[in-house]
Amino acid sequence: MLVSYKWLKDYVDLDGVTPEELADQITNAGIEVEHLSYPGEGLKGIVIGKVLTCEPHPDSDHLHVCQVDLGSETVQIVCGAPNVAAGQKVPVATNGARIAGNVKIRRSKFRGVESNGMLCALSELGVDKALAPYEDGIYVFDDDVRVGQDALPYLNLDDAILDLDILVSSAHCMNMIGVAHEVAAILNRPVHIPVPDPHETDEYAAEKVSVTVGAGEKVPYYGARLIEGIRIAPSPRWMQLRLIAAGVRPISNVVDISNYVMLEYGQPLHTFDFGTFGSDRVLVRFAGQNETMKTLDGQERKLTIEDIVITNGKEAVAVAGVMGGESSEITGSTGKVLLESAVFDPISIRKTAARLQMRTDASSRYEKGIDRNRVTQASDRAAELLTKYAYARVLKGIVEQGERTVPETVITLPWQKINRVLGADLSLDVIRGILTRLGFKVDKKGETIRVTVPARRFDVSIPEDLVEEVGRIYGYDHIPATLPEGEAIKASLTQYQELTRRTELLMESAGLTQAYTYSLTTDEHAAAYAVHPSSEKPVKVLSPMSEEHAVLRQSIVPQLIDVVSYHLNRQMPDTALYEIGKVFIPKAGSPRPEEEEHLAGAIAGSRSERNWEGEALPVDFFTVKGIVEKVFDSLSLSDRIDYLPAKRAGLHPGQTADILFDGKVIGYLGALHPAVQKEADLNETFVFEIAIEPLLRGEQAPIIYHGQPRFPSTTRDIALVVKRSVQAADLYKVIKENGEPLLQSVNLFDIYEGSHVAEDEKSMAFSLTYFDPERTLTDDEVSAIHEKILEACEKECGAELRG
Repeated sequence: MLVSYKWLKDYVDLDGVTPEELADQITNAGIEVEHLSYPGEGLKGIVIGKVLTCEPHPDSDHLHVCQVDLGSETVQIVCGAPNVAAGQKVPVATNGARIAGNVKIRRSKFRGVESNGMLCALSELGVDKALAPYEDGIYVFDDDVRVGQDALPYLNLDDAILDLDILVSSAHCMNMIGVAHEVAAILNRPVHIPVPDPHETDEYAAEKVSVTVGAGEKVPYYGARLIEGIRIAPSPRWMQLRLIAAGVRPISNVVDISNYVMLEYGQPLHTFDFGTFGSDRVLVRFAGQNETMKTLDGQERKLTIEDIVITNGKEAVAVAGVMGGESSEITGSTGKVLLESAVFDPISIRKTAARLQMRTDASSRYEKGIDRNRVTQASDRAAELLTKYAYARVLKGIVEQGERTVPETVITLPWQKINRVLGADLSLDVIRGILTRLGFKVDKKGETIRVTVPARRFDVSIPEDLVEEVGRIYGYDHIPATLPEGEAIKASLTQYQELTRRTELLMESAGLTQAYTYSLTTDEHAAAYAVHPSSEKPVKVLSPMSEEHAVLRQSIVPQLIDVVSYHLNRQMPDTALYEIGKVFIPKAGSPRPEEEEHLAGAIAGSRSERNWEGEALPVDFFTVKGIVEKVFDSLSLSDRIDYLPAKRAGLHPGQTADILFDGKVIGYLGALHPAVQKEADLNETFVFEIAIEPLLRGEQAPIIYHGQPRFPSTTRDIALVVKRSVQAADLYKVIKENGEPLLQSVNLFDIYEGSHVAEDEKSMAFSLTYFDPERTLTDDEVSAIHEKILEACEKECGAELRG
């Protein structure tokens, strides 16, 4: 919700409170101000000028030479805007001025003609082009502005915009009046909300239109006004500028007024062209299965029986609470308007908007909740503005079905409960004062208070809500910190939790940063990089908030790749991330997937920085393999782990390995395929993923401690020539099995392929360490085991000792 500081001053006295201070106080009261911006920041030297004359440029077919009165002087300015004309009052960037993008305006020549400034469009002053109502040329002021004055106040560019993060619990602030009540309570100042006057005629609307609601409880109230004599024109400048500040593009007086009232009151309105409506009957009903209609965005929408539609008794003319239809759109020829102000079921609107992918300003308000008792006030306010700015005649009465208002909520509680929950010692007067500032009515009887909550605070319904209201307005930072009382309970971690934390610490000690990504992804990415690819379709969410978060993931790697890309786009090429999270494996015959915890990582860039000792060392396959091996070492599972070359979709065919536990695949590691890296515009990136949950829940080998060795060890090296198809892991396994119990360690330290071995062969050199903790080994004992290892390698792997 974008809140204009200047607009807010219409309702609450903000004297002595800067936008920064206001933003801090609103945030401290529980509604986060995500961002505070100043639309005119950086602009300088922008004044109101009047175009005295406008002549064609002697050497151009599109430029004009203008004499412009700046109040203190008249200057010549060359302008290329198609709408420039003599007599206009326009924003002028004078010589030396600064416009959007910190561009400085200097005296210059255009095809030989001197220009001493610039006539500005709104976009050149920092206004988003998508919001500017006149992007075919320069902005033109109304005639009542004064030449020579600073232009920024007249363009609302001296404003401050507070961007409020509105959650369901703060939906009452999704409109200016709601924010005004909130700010008034925070500042302990009165709020001023004008009472609208619709200026009705003596002619009754009910004689020309009827309303029938056939959607039951899904539409608790529907009201319609009939307004005649409409003249379509631009809305007043002040309204246009306020809409722009709120992120809404001005269109015409009728449409702008409905949007303005929605922003002001929080009540979505819709205006139908009654001349093209098709009948004098409004029927609100459920759509038929596969019924279609074309919405205002020009899209043909296929509806279901769960969707609510507004009809003319025959065909749908609007998707209720979401978007109107093209057939009854307000156009330049509109003369009669049917003004809708209604209440629709939030869940129904959310489902329809999500399924049709039409999240609109109206639907977002209906989804979070609206003030039932403000629905007709909003209609009155719109009618008042239409009579003033669209020459309208408002027929008497609202044609309606349902109750206009609902009873206010009453909550009873012992007033000391507020202190007990907050851990505070507030007096009843302080508590009563805070609740009264919020617009609540408080009556005391004994030790109990009876609080009447206005309908605009539909988020307050139980005693705990009142505790929260008192706490946030009083200020949580003013409540003293206290230790909990009572008997302490010793909590302990389960084995699974301990091992998970140990794994997290290991990852972080290896230089990886923990990431938290969404479990929901797109249909395209859901099954990508799965450890165990499934033939079943990925599990979809019934009512997703967006298509980007509609399907449950089967792998964590795709999300980590997106995070690597995000960092790379922000000039952070060296990225090392890990995540321990759930994946969701589809299960045949069951709508619910199997959940499994996985450990995944993504590493790109360098593993060491460039310094005086040498160049930075890049991440490679063995960097990632080393990290994975450390995980299994920490779990005492290394002896049960094998790595085999593999080919997996999306991974490099020559730098990918499956990870096997007791012969079963539990994960993989490798480099992203070059085609994937090119498509995502990534540098060389390595990933791994392990189905770690069974390992963490399995029986853990005991930790065995050894004392310092009292006897020396013996090391011998062997170089074995084998076929290139033989893997190092094969030789390692044979050496390990045949070297027991005296063989302590085996390390591969060289691989050679070249002129001294056959073309289809390679040489692998291992360092073998023999050790007995109880005595010193003799050469004969070591030689016997060494010969046994060589014979086994020759027999099982076809190895020959390299001479």
